[in-house]
Parts: sequence; C-alpha cells; structure tokens
Amino acid sequence: MPVTGLPPGAVPWLHEAGRVIARYLYRPAYRIRVAGLARVPRTGPVVLVANHSSMIEPQLIFGMLPRRSVFLVKDEMFAGPAGWGLRWIGQVPVRRGAPDRAALLAATRVLRGGGLIGVFPEGTRGAGDVATAQQGAAWLVRNSGAVVLPVAVRGTLRPAGRGRRFRPVVDILVDEPFTLDVGRGRAGLAEGTERIRTTLAALVEELDRQREEKQ
Repeated sequence: MPVTGLPPGAVPWLHEAGRVIARYLYRPAYRIRVAGLARVPRTGPVVLVANHSSMIEPQLIFGMLPRRSVFLVKDEMFAGPAGWGLRWIGQVPVRRGAPDRAALLAATRVLRGGGLIGVFPEGTRGAGDVATAQQGAAWLVRNSGAVVLPVAVRGTLRPAGRGRRFRPVVDILVDEPFTLDVGRGRAGLAEGTERIRTTLAALVEELDRQREEKQ
C-alpha cells in the first residue's frame, strides 16, 4: 500500500507542483471563494464527492485542498502526453458508464494507505445538480472505511442567455465529513449511493441559496 497518499507510478514532487499550479491557474479568470476548508480531514482515508458541471471544478478542488488528493478521471483524458502528466501527478483513469474494477481497486489501495480519493458521482458532466449518481463512491466507502466529504462548486458555467462575464465569482463549499455504513450487496450500495446523492444535492442547494443572498 502507498505511504505517500498516491498510487504507484506517481511522482510526489510533480504532484505538489500540480497542486500549486491548480491553486493559482484560474485566479486571473475567476474570483474564487472557498468556505469550510477547515472541515477537510488532514489525515486518514477520505472519499470526496463533488458536483461536476465543467472540467474546471476538478482542478479547482485539487488546488484548494490542504492535502494530497487522487481523483478518478475519465479515461479519455489519458491519451498522449496529457495522460502521462495525469499519471505522474497521481490521478487514476476510470471508464465511464460501466463499473471499472481496476480503477476502484487502485483507489481502494490509496484509501487503505490513508489517502484521499475524489469522485464525481454523476459520472458525466451535466448541470452539476446531482440528479443521479453512480455507485463508485459508496463502493469505495464500503471497502475502505473512509469518511465521506461532500464539496459543492458553483459559478464555472455561464448562465443561459448571458454574455461573456468578467471574472465571475466561483464558490467552493466544503461540508462536514460523515461516516457511512454501506450495507452488503447491491441493495446496500444503492442505499449508500442515495445517501451520498441526497447529501451532496442538499449542499449544492445550500450553496445556490448563499450565492443568491450575496448578489
């Protein structure tokens, strides 16, 4: 099992460099506000679940976290030099639309070594409203004993009918981590997945409410 919080083949110093780049890459384009960062467990296995409406959210979360993180990234992103870069910074390719046992086992090894795994349970990019969820996060919790850390992100998408925006505000809201007892079999996975989905959906709604109040 890894002792670095990263999967085999990752280069720790490149991972740290990637975190610094991700932390500042989008600051010229967005005004980024982060709330609840102190809630991120600094040690121990964590399954982070977040909404996903663009390719920007994973990079923002990766950069803002105060610890190393490994995200499950769609395997199409691992073609060519970009794929090598993702592997070197410790990210794990995953097939979308079907269970990917190799990716889940790699993520489980990271969790059992005390690492943090990031999952976007919708599986595909959408409105980021978490209307549906895949079962990978619940499976990882059941097989590792990790806590669940919900994270909501809003502001990366341009509202329909609106023109180009100058440095729009992007909000990241971290919720309290919670333990989840995922039962055996498919029924247990389904129940655990629904708990994750409803918790994350409620956090996204709370962030939407906060953003409306600040307008």
